[in-house]
Amino acid sequence: MENESLAVMFTLSGFNFTNEQRVNLFILTLLWYLMIILANGFLICAIVVDRNLHEPMYIFLCSLCVNALYGTAGFYPKFLMDLLSSSVISYAGCMLQGFVIHSSTCGDFSMLALMAYDRYVAICRPLAYHSVMTRQRVSVFVFLSWFFPLYCMLMNSVTLLGIKLCGSHIGKLYCVNWMVVQLACSPPRANTVVAYVNILLYFGHFVFIFCSYMYLVKTCISSKEDQRKFMQTCLPHLVSLVTFVITVLLDLMYMRFGSKDVSQNLSNFMAVEVLLIPPFVNPLVYGFKLTKVRRKVLSFIHVRRKVAHDSK
Repeated sequence: MENESLAVMFTLSGFNFTNEQRVNLFILTLLWYLMIILANGFLICAIVVDRNLHEPMYIFLCSLCVNALYGTAGFYPKFLMDLLSSSVISYAGCMLQGFVIHSSTCGDFSMLALMAYDRYVAICRPLAYHSVMTRQRVSVFVFLSWFFPLYCMLMNSVTLLGIKLCGSHIGKLYCVNWMVVQLACSPPRANTVVAYVNILLYFGHFVFIFCSYMYLVKTCISSKEDQRKFMQTCLPHLVSLVTFVITVLLDLMYMRFGSKDVSQNLSNFMAVEVLLIPPFVNPLVYGFKLTKVRRKVLSFIHVRRKVAHDSK
């Protein structure tokens, strides 16, 4: 076909702003990104520095925050540059951005599954907790929670390398593999197979998390002590899980079944909500709800105020 080509550059949609709107959006986005970095970075530092927080639950939380910084780094710097220049991206850059954002999203599922398993063992099998969640086993769990998302998304991205495309317009503010597949003159079968395998794998994650929390709720109903544990340690996980699942499902449903008659502003918000809300909400929820983390944060703020007062 004459219009087949190996695309070198892609055009990203949604950047039809006036110069004033671009400047305002740049400032707001930069401030939001800095808050995400500070919130997650502060929680990571608090967990790393305090030996009392070197427990499986907090290690998994630290990994979740690192994953948030990893995923947002795949979007915000490029988005900020696009607001000040032309909204184009190279083929290699598109593949890299899609890989980072997809693997980060899958990584969230893996880590939330680990956190659900950790709470299941802690509440339903408390006497066996330390023998089950050993340091070696926790290290393996964290490694696998990073390995599988990176490997799965690498395989997905590899199947798109070198395919012939019949277009160069990405209908989104950032690159995703599904949009690249939509531009293919003939979608590669290998990508379809890998995509369905990945969907089944992470649907399995979701079923595991759902069943774990259903069992936890059933167990905690009969005991006030277990209810207290659930409210203190499981509620933040549940809030994080619900927020994440809702944003991901809305993004997926809109991307595949959304109407083209929707306003550009709403379309843009639906495209980036999964990169706006969970990365900022998670550290806030865990920081305020988990007692040990809250105490560490408050003690750090108290020390900073005391140092500032003494310096005066």
